[in-house]
Amino acid sequence: MSADCCVKQVVPRDGGSSPDAFSGACPSRLALARLGQKWTVLAMIALREKHLRFAEIRRRLDGVSDKMLAQTLRSMERDGLVERCVDDRHPARIEYGLTVLARTALPMVTELKQWAERSIDSIAASNHAYDRKIGRSTCQAVS
Repeated sequence: MSADCCVKQVVPRDGGSSPDAFSGACPSRLALARLGQKWTVLAMIALREKHLRFAEIRRRLDGVSDKMLAQTLRSMERDGLVERCVDDRHPARIEYGLTVLARTALPMVTELKQWAERSIDSIAASNHAYDRKIGRSTCQAVS
């Protein structure tokens, strides 16, 4: 399967005002919402090096259900982040690959994942301190 089957060009915006994600009516919020979803972030990173079949992506994303992965990939395809590539040989082989547009966001998404991995101990400590401060138990006693 050709690696360039999943190459989409970035479509420039029409003229008009500049996007402002702080504005409630700005369509850029949709992009932020999509990129803020954990399965989108992890799927993008899983697809960064090569095209993968659905089952291969599911194996990489431990804990994702088939339904959630299908919804995520469909949404990413609709937003132009993923292209579904069909090889018509028998049996049909379907792979997913990142588009040019998705690759422009990949460095930021990868850095966000790395930040989360580096910061998990600090975040957990902050959660614990906050819960103690408001009198909430973070650990359930085992009877």
